[in-house]
Amino acid sequence: MTASNERTAAPPEFAAPGGTAAHHHRPGTVLAVIVGCQLMIGLDTSVVTIALPEVRQGLGLSTGSLAWIQNAYMLAFGGLLLLGGRAGDVFGRRRAFIAGVALFTAASLLGGLAETGWWLLAARAGQGVAAAVAAPSAMALIAQHFEGPARVRALSVFSAVTGAGAAAGMVAGGALTEAGSWRWVFFVNVPVGAVLLLAAPRVLAETRRRPGRFDLGGAVTSTLGMTALVHALIRAGSDGWGDGRVLAAFGAAAVLLAGFVAIETRVRQPVMPLWLLTGRDRAASYLGQFLLTAAMFGAFFFLTQYLQQVLHYGPLRAGAAFLPMVGMQFAVVRLAPRLMARMGARPLVVAGAVLLTAGLLWLSRLSPGDGYAAGLLVPFLLMGAGGGLSVMPLNATILAGVEPAQAGAASGVAQTMLWTGGSLGSAVMVTVHGSAASGGDIVHGMDAAFATGAVFAAAALAVAVLVLRVPR
Repeated sequence: MTASNERTAAPPEFAAPGGTAAHHHRPGTVLAVIVGCQLMIGLDTSVVTIALPEVRQGLGLSTGSLAWIQNAYMLAFGGLLLLGGRAGDVFGRRRAFIAGVALFTAASLLGGLAETGWWLLAARAGQGVAAAVAAPSAMALIAQHFEGPARVRALSVFSAVTGAGAAAGMVAGGALTEAGSWRWVFFVNVPVGAVLLLAAPRVLAETRRRPGRFDLGGAVTSTLGMTALVHALIRAGSDGWGDGRVLAAFGAAAVLLAGFVAIETRVRQPVMPLWLLTGRDRAASYLGQFLLTAAMFGAFFFLTQYLQQVLHYGPLRAGAAFLPMVGMQFAVVRLAPRLMARMGARPLVVAGAVLLTAGLLWLSRLSPGDGYAAGLLVPFLLMGAGGGLSVMPLNATILAGVEPAQAGAASGVAQTMLWTGGSLGSAVMVTVHGSAASGGDIVHGMDAAFATGAVFAAAALAVAVLVLRVPR
């Protein structure tokens, strides 16, 4: 990019106070600050996954407790994402961005210093809250700092970094854990966050505040309701479905989620506009997204355990083992737009769900004697291709026919479905694993968990075949 024709524009959305200095910076500097935040958030969706066996050993956690280290982040992120977007509208995008980065940095430091499971759990929840505040403003700041072709290029870089962050997290988590300790997967965010906090006020321009209301009731009831449901499912695997605390958690989840629906039908500015769920194709796409991520996130959790506990891979080797899946997904994602232009969205979603189901069914037949090439390589390739084929068409269908003013809300609901689906899928698979591995056969328990993931993927396939009718 050259300074003469690619400098950031100053659209009227920017506030005058404190905003003019930002426009003297090259667009590359502006984009570096924004995508630096997105990379940090993207890394943390997966960087901790590879370190989980080391966390278990260091803090003495059970499989159920270990699952909460992931779920605390995903539930807080997904549950508060729409509220975080509203915070950027009301207080200004730069303020929300800086506040989110500051909280993420502090929570990462606390996570690295954790001495107990509860301490680490609270830090992960803090990271999720921070990501929910920073992530919506990061993308909005790109739209408001760049115009025309420069915006297209900036968004392509942003999207690539989003995908690369999650992929690189597997390898980075393995390298950091093997080189030092699991604590470094948290400490690594501190210097990155510090640099962003120093640069953001100098580089980014503030946006105008837009008056609005916060649907705190909707955000709290949805997040607590999903947390209670995940808690009930995980406890059921260890304490039984008839346990009083399990039944109480299920009851609390039902009450809270019913309250969430009641609140969203009455408030003027709901955190989740329920009308977005009424269109047939959009509702089917949201449900398909929920089911597919439920299958994949739970599978990642147990694949990490299999690689390190059964195949006895070190953290770095375990992280590198995911690279074929990541490479396949990147290759297919680049091909998917051309395929969708020729075939439409529905065939791609169907094909992706079929491939993902096949990969998980293959994993459900793993045995302790299977090596990487015989037991994991083909499923990794199938899952990468399945995820790459299905995600983009689902997102395109969700946004089709939505007014530009509502595109942010529609995208936010999609992200909420993704993270809550991942949390719920992991919880269900942990419960199934606990029941199937009660005799001490952890591989048998993992096989049952992968079979459950295949059921989620097959349900997404049924939705695509029977419900989705989006035209080409």
